[in-house]
Amino acid sequence: MSARNLVYLAITTISAACGLIIEIAAGRMVAPYIGMSLYTWTAIIAVVLTGFSIGHWIGGRLAEAPADRIRRDVAISLLLAGISTALSLVMIRLLAGPIIGMGLAPVPTILLLTTVLFFPPSLFVGIPSPALTKLAIDEAPDRIGHVLGTFYAASAAGSILGTLAAGFVFISWLGTINTFVMVAVAYFAMAIVLAVTSSDAANRTALSLAAIAAVSLAVLGLAGSQSRAFVSPCQTESDYYCIRVVQGPIEAGTDSRALVLDHLGHGINIKSRPETLVTPYVELQDIMARIHTGRRSPFRSFFIGGGAYTMPRAWLAARPDAEVVVAEVDPAVTRVAHRQLWLPRDKRLRIHHEDARRALAMAAPGTFDIVVGDAFHDITMPQHLATREFFALVKSRLADDGIYVMNVIDNQIAPRLLAAIRATLATQFPVTEVWRSTGQGERTTFIVAGLATATPYQRIKSKVTDGIVFERLGDDLGATQPIRRPLILTDDYAPVDRLIGVR
Repeated sequence: MSARNLVYLAITTISAACGLIIEIAAGRMVAPYIGMSLYTWTAIIAVVLTGFSIGHWIGGRLAEAPADRIRRDVAISLLLAGISTALSLVMIRLLAGPIIGMGLAPVPTILLLTTVLFFPPSLFVGIPSPALTKLAIDEAPDRIGHVLGTFYAASAAGSILGTLAAGFVFISWLGTINTFVMVAVAYFAMAIVLAVTSSDAANRTALSLAAIAAVSLAVLGLAGSQSRAFVSPCQTESDYYCIRVVQGPIEAGTDSRALVLDHLGHGINIKSRPETLVTPYVELQDIMARIHTGRRSPFRSFFIGGGAYTMPRAWLAARPDAEVVVAEVDPAVTRVAHRQLWLPRDKRLRIHHEDARRALAMAAPGTFDIVVGDAFHDITMPQHLATREFFALVKSRLADDGIYVMNVIDNQIAPRLLAAIRATLATQFPVTEVWRSTGQGERTTFIVAGLATATPYQRIKSKVTDGIVFERLGDDLGATQPIRRPLILTDDYAPVDRLIGVR
């Protein structure tokens, strides 16, 4: 293979890798603004693939030109890929707020934001592959099949390499912003290298592209510094979340802090009052535990998800006999809770940094008095934690009179997911109840409970927040459009994202 074809092959491989690096990093980039869900990933993949497809078509049209013009056009496309990649860091700071503020439903909001940010770089990086393959064929016209196979394989290999590198190396070690900057610089470098390989006016073209790249970086750097585009919104960027700790609400006091995972609050802790549960649904879970477990000793609990560790911290402080087990998949969340949210290092607290279903399966039958499910994350939840088989596992790990409580976020007009979870839970527990607090909007946080006996109250007043009342819902779940035949969720079929009420 000629030296020039080796350059074409390298650029094809690296540009394919860069395109997939952006696709993987894109999910982390938008998470602090619109969260991470099936809808987010679906939109990103669709937008990126659309960009690739149109870019490939354009590249094929450009490949019909003379060789020097092809090289020039491909170099320009790589330059534009670099500019649009770097520009996306600025655009998300400038446009995310206005787009989210348009009041669209979650799915159109996600589609619009991901299109604005990631379609241009995907389009421009889709151009080089067919054009460079045509140049390589012109260099070796007697080996067309060999060239085609080699370049197709190189593009696929680059995509695989980019996917693995982004997921296992770059995001973990560099962070999302530095990953985008690295890819933008790689695009600029490839544009200049390709310009140098041109036979006519090579130096002039290369210098022109270098000058444009330098000016672009300077302008983007200035815009980025003014918009803080190159400052991560995350205090800690883990393999799972963008983690921040912020000042708690005024009513909680000056010594309160809140944990934010991606774009969603996950608990409020008060330094001087660990037993105070500010978030209504967390207070309700605590009330249910007190009603149905009494003062049994020892008091053994299992938490699906740690987050801010608000309730584990409260129970450790309030009950000397408490034995708390928490399954939190992200060790970085636990480190932040210890360091900034006053979670004590207590021998009564055992934390498993693994999937909650696996951790619960390792426990002996009949171990716990209560299992608390808090794995819901905005418009998504792990579907394997909402199935008949999982609820059977939960029931088997509870004492005979033990209880299971979980939070579910759904649309109260037609809460299809809530109805499905309650119906599924009813296959394992003799009594199921659904509660909610007053004063919520259309999207509501419900508490679903699996019990041995019914709660002896229909309404309970909050002891923390004035004006909040917790009410038990009837079979219609308080819905404007009641769900008549709810789905039973199983490991084989649990369409959580479809049922969740996003419109």
